[in-house]
Amino acid sequence: MAAICHNNQSTLKLISPSPPTTFSKPYRTTTSIRCCTTSSINAAPLKALTTDPSPVFASVRTFAPATVANLGPGFDFLGCAVDGLGDHVTLAADPHVHPGQISISQITAANDSVGKKLTKNPNFNCAGIAALAVMKMLDIRSVGLSLSLEKGLPLGSGLGSSAASAAAAAVAVNELFGSRLTVSDLVLAGLESESRVSGYHADNVAPAIMGGFVLIRSYDPLKLIRLRFPEEKDLFFVLVSPEFEAPTKKMRAVLPTEITMSHHVWNCSQAGALVASVLLGDLEELGKALSSDRIVEPKRAPLIPGMEAVKKAAIEAGAFGCTISGSGPTAVAVVDSEERGREIGDQMVEAFMKEGNLKASAMVSSLDRIGARLVSSIPL
Repeated sequence: MAAICHNNQSTLKLISPSPPTTFSKPYRTTTSIRCCTTSSINAAPLKALTTDPSPVFASVRTFAPATVANLGPGFDFLGCAVDGLGDHVTLAADPHVHPGQISISQITAANDSVGKKLTKNPNFNCAGIAALAVMKMLDIRSVGLSLSLEKGLPLGSGLGSSAASAAAAAVAVNELFGSRLTVSDLVLAGLESESRVSGYHADNVAPAIMGGFVLIRSYDPLKLIRLRFPEEKDLFFVLVSPEFEAPTKKMRAVLPTEITMSHHVWNCSQAGALVASVLLGDLEELGKALSSDRIVEPKRAPLIPGMEAVKKAAIEAGAFGCTISGSGPTAVAVVDSEERGREIGDQMVEAFMKEGNLKASAMVSSLDRIGARLVSSIPL
């Protein structure tokens, strides 16, 4: 999110990130990429490969976790991965698929309606777009691939459903051909998918691939910083999802195009506090910052029946903080105890029903520190 200050008025005009002019070939030398951690480890840009690699496995199965984007004041530049939920991709070389192309053979989901809503055309499917992007990066010309997608995440849930599919697919192609790409390359492949499906934002796909908390330092060039939450600290997320769909594009359309200078300063200070509290493992301050967005949440919350009451119920029940996960409708609260999290989740579910007339389900998840990964493989 870029901010431009007009000299003749105390407002800021917000411009959503747009793809850089060189993004059509992010894997070439025209784009600078840097992925770093808080210990300043940088990843070098990908150099064009000169050979057409061959698969090193007959097939691979990968997983990518759900994510919580924005984290309150961090609209489009902060996100984290959560354990337990996510999508799986199975990928294999297929002699029946034209070399250099990919076919989506199957899409399955616990809810049959989810699978039916998704196209098998790889040019319009989140997993297919990301997989094709990685194939281009690797210059795959002599092998055709067959992909099967298992959706563990509902659509329009605010838990990074499209990003999980893209991340799992990108990692699957990379693993099938010997894990040649860097993390930054994989994020760019996922970002290409996200840009076509839900908007040009990396606060879901970056943590889905990298795990943990991730700060998007800039989009052009793409620069990512992994924020390391202390291993010895307990952190749990209470995720309460109502039976209500909030499409990302629709929820982005309601955002303001201008904000006051005071709101800009406030949100910047809260985002800074959130980053500091993550690095320190200070859940009390993290919760306060998470709950303090004055720009995005006030516009989106009224569109999710009962959301404001759910947030109040979570905090009154003992959560350190609560906000909308991504574009919603899932509400996320932060706690330091799994048992307390379940109790708070019950209160949030009750508030959704009482104030929003919506059925909801709750689960308590920990931080996924790994991100997208290889689950199993079959040798050649």
